[in-house]
Amino acid sequence: MTTDAVKTALSRQEIELPSWAFGNSGTRFKVFSQPGVPRSPEEKIADAAVVHRYTGVAPSVALHIPWDKVDDYAALAAYAKEQGVRLGAINSNVFQDDDYKLGSVTNPDPKVRRKATDHLLECVDIMDATGSRDLKLWFSDGTNYPGQDDIQDRQDRLATALKEVYDRLGDDQRMLLEYKLFEPAFYTTDVPDWGTSYAHCLELGPKATVCIDTGHHAPSTNIEFIVAFLLRAGKLGAFDFNSRFYADDDLMVGAADPFQLFRIMNEIVRGDALDSDRGIAFMLDQCHNIEVKIPAIIRSVMNVQEATAKALLVDRDALRAAQASGDVLGANAALMDAYNTDVRPLLAGLRETQGLDPDPVAAYQRSGYFEQIVKDRADGQQAGWGA
Repeated sequence: MTTDAVKTALSRQEIELPSWAFGNSGTRFKVFSQPGVPRSPEEKIADAAVVHRYTGVAPSVALHIPWDKVDDYAALAAYAKEQGVRLGAINSNVFQDDDYKLGSVTNPDPKVRRKATDHLLECVDIMDATGSRDLKLWFSDGTNYPGQDDIQDRQDRLATALKEVYDRLGDDQRMLLEYKLFEPAFYTTDVPDWGTSYAHCLELGPKATVCIDTGHHAPSTNIEFIVAFLLRAGKLGAFDFNSRFYADDDLMVGAADPFQLFRIMNEIVRGDALDSDRGIAFMLDQCHNIEVKIPAIIRSVMNVQEATAKALLVDRDALRAAQASGDVLGANAALMDAYNTDVRPLLAGLRETQGLDPDPVAAYQRSGYFEQIVKDRADGQQAGWGA
C-alpha cells in the first residue's frame, strides 16, 4: 500500500472513548482521586471532545449506565453534538448492586433476574433516545464454589435474558457480548471466553456480535487468531482495547505488548475491516489510576493509530507469495519489516494535513485545559466508579 493510501485509510479510522476513563478509578483496594476530574456526564463528554480535538479520530463517547445517568438523554446527545462528538455504545451495569452478589441475569432468584433484565431493557430505551447503535453487555456472573449453583441452569437463564433483550433491539441496533476469563467469580464465570460469547451470539441472530476485550484472556492467548476467526464468521462486533501485564489491568493499549496490538490490527487490515462501515467498533476500555487522564487517553489513541499504520504498511503481495511458497522466514520478515517501521513521522504529517498539531500530547499540555478544569472543578462531587 502506498503512503498516500495508508494516510487515506488512517484518516477514516475512528476510535471510541469510554466516559468512565475520565473519572476517578483505582484497584480493588483503593479509588484514587485526581484534580480536575469530571463531576457529571457532560464534563466527561467535554473532556472526550478535547481528545478528539487533538487526535481527530475519536468522534464518539461510550456511556456507562447508571454512572452516566441523566434525566434527558436526548439533551445529552445534543450536548455531545455541540462539543463536536456523538454518543456511542451504551454499557450496562449489573454488577454493583447488593442484589447481584450471586449473579444478575443468571441469579437463582427470579426477582433478581427480572431486575437485571429490566436494566438491560432500560439501556435499549436510552439507545433509542441517544441514537446509539450498540448495547454492550458484560456480566460478572459466576460462582465461587463447586456445587454453588447449577452450571447448565445458569446458561439457560443467560440465554433467556439475552433473547428478551435481543428481541427489544431496533432494526439498526445490535448487541455486543463481552467476556472475561475470571474475576470476580473464581470457580466458574458464566461468560468466560470468546467461544461462549460466540455461541450465544450465534443462537441469537445477526444483531448479536462478540466484543473482544484485549485484557480478558488466559496468559499467552493468541488474540489475533480470535480476531481472524470472528471476522471470517461475521461475528466480530467490537474491541475493548486496553493492555495487561498480569490480569485485567486496563492499562493504555499497547503498553505491555505493542507487537500484539500490531498483530491484532494486521488481521483487521487483512480482513478489510478497518473502515467504520464494516461495523467493528474500536473502543478503549481503560481506567487511568495513577496517570493523568486526558494525556493518557490521547497516548492510547496514538498507540492504536501507530499499530494500524504499521499493519497498513505490510507488503501484502510479498507476504502472500512467501506464504504460498512455504517461505517461513520470508513471510515473517514481511510482517517484521512493517512492524519495525517508525510510523510517527507519517502520522505527524497526516495530522498536519488535517490541521492538527503533529504532537497531540504536547499540544494538549500547552493548551492550559488541565489547569482550567482543575480550577473550575474544585467544588462538587467528582465522578468515578459507582458515581
